Amino acid sequence: MKTKHILLTALMAGCLSFTSEAQHSLTQIWSSEATLPIPESVLFSKQDKLLYVALIDGKAGEKDEKGGIAKVGLDGKIIAADWVTGLSAPKGMGIYGSKLFVADVTDVVEIDIKTGKILKKHPVEGSKFLNDITIDSKGGIYVSDSQTKKVHLIKGGQVSTYVENLTGPNGLLAVGTDLLIADSGILKKLSPSKEVTVLAEGMDKSTDGIEEVKKGEYLVSCWAGVVYYVKSDGTTEKLLDTTADKTNSADIGYDAAKKIVYVPTFMKNNVVAYQLK
Repeated sequence: MKTKHILLTALMAGCLSFTSEAQHSLTQIWSSEATLPIPESVLFSKQDKLLYVALIDGKAGEKDEKGGIAKVGLDGKIIAADWVTGLSAPKGMGIYGSKLFVADVTDVVEIDIKTGKILKKHPVEGSKFLNDITIDSKGGIYVSDSQTKKVHLIKGGQVSTYVENLTGPNGLLAVGTDLLIADSGILKKLSPSKEVTVLAEGMDKSTDGIEEVKKGEYLVSCWAGVVYYVKSDGTTEKLLDTTADKTNSADIGYDAAKKIVYVPTFMKNNVVAYQLK
């Protein structure tokens, strides 16, 4: 009887352990109409209760002024397909105060959120393919250039090179005083003194967007069609893989309160919302 009791206790402990370490998952909630021309980035706005979607509507690195920004509701319905027009190949976005900042090939475009008017363009000298944007708590705007392998900083209207000699930087996320960089399959953390720490590696090399789930845990999307959950110990879980049907997952947006992930599908011309569990 004692042996049976020990075995039963061990089995119960094993079941409890398995439950506590259960994998995270994504479950589709909705998919918008496929009328958004090449959505590259989604930015969730808690204040405005909607999504800003960057639309390339052309070639990803060409200055053709075909691109723009759309507004999409949290239910997936398109509010304004042409909220901002006249951009070229808009990608990453960030909000600071009443302004929306957008990476647009070689410029960071400053837009008034209330009116949708372009207020100013901040040219980044020597840039070729500006990709993602993140803004820290003090208003410092970081923008990656995937072709020149640099990250630039715009502070007080002045543009400078923040870090260079990366592999293929795309996704950026300011966390406290640190800067997270999705650099060709590797998630790196850059301290204020420019010390680099590798948080996770081995992901698809097309790493794109980064979102924080909670302290030390992140979502990382890859343009090829993969979304990973990065744990605090550096291990990763593959939550989504749509590569087989050639559906991309570019620069994701995230509602931290409701744990909803918004995925722009690029060539499939829509945004898909998933519940994170």
